[in-house]
Amino acid sequence: MTCACTVEGQSRPVAAPVQVRQPTLVNEATGDLAAVVRAVIDGRTVELDTGQRVEVSLLAPPADCWAASARTFAEKSLLGKAVRLSSLTPGEVNLRLEDGTDYALLAVREGVLRAQAAAGSLADAELGAAREDRGLWGVPCNGMDATPTTTTAAAPAVQRVEPSKSLPATTSPPPVVTTTPPPPPCAVVYRLDSQWQDGFQGKITIRNTGGAAINGWTLRWSFADGQTVRQMWNASVSQRGSTVTAISVEHTRAISPRGEVEIGFLGSFRGRNTAPTSFTLNGTACTS
Repeated sequence: MTCACTVEGQSRPVAAPVQVRQPTLVNEATGDLAAVVRAVIDGRTVELDTGQRVEVSLLAPPADCWAASARTFAEKSLLGKAVRLSSLTPGEVNLRLEDGTDYALLAVREGVLRAQAAAGSLADAELGAAREDRGLWGVPCNGMDATPTTTTAAAPAVQRVEPSKSLPATTSPPPVVTTTPPPPPCAVVYRLDSQWQDGFQGKITIRNTGGAAINGWTLRWSFADGQTVRQMWNASVSQRGSTVTAISVEHTRAISPRGEVEIGFLGSFRGRNTAPTSFTLNGTACTS
């Protein structure tokens, strides 16, 4: 017979439960999230292995005339590959490839997509693609969101009546020809070079995307936050309210096809300093 005894007043210590931390894909040092792209919807929209569909921030929607090429580029760059996401907001992310390449910057630099409100490095990348006619900046898009098309309605058949019935022949109206207006002959990129308390320095690049030379120009835009232009170079400037008018000077008057000029200015602001998004050149709206 085996018996056991205990000494009164003594007990075996009980170990405290160990907290086991589950592994996570989140890099707490950088706030990045690792994922794999399992489907490409279009040039800027992908589906992750989590089932979430997201858009890459700072990219404009794919141009109709370059949508297929943009999707092919995204599939080649992203499909089935590990990526890192940051600044995750509902449906929109900053996306980097496994080697650290910023996908938005890469797509804009290659002319696959345009930047949304281009500024800084994205503005430089877009200008570089435009100068070299890469991607949608070349044929057939020429930097526009769509190519001009002409649609001709087919003429209905002429109804003929037998002479014995003594009725006049009935003809339909002539065919209606609908022509889409040609794309704007100019593109404008606005860039904020530097900013300090109540002041900033900006730069605007005007590109002639048409087939004819421009000889003398007037550029107009409006600020949304009451900004004021104090000084400008490579153009003369005037401002009425929020509307700014820049007029070419002697050495910037001529812009050859595919050529460009650059103007710079100093301005002041209070509170917000939102970049303008629409420009007209000689009264015609430009892409921006």
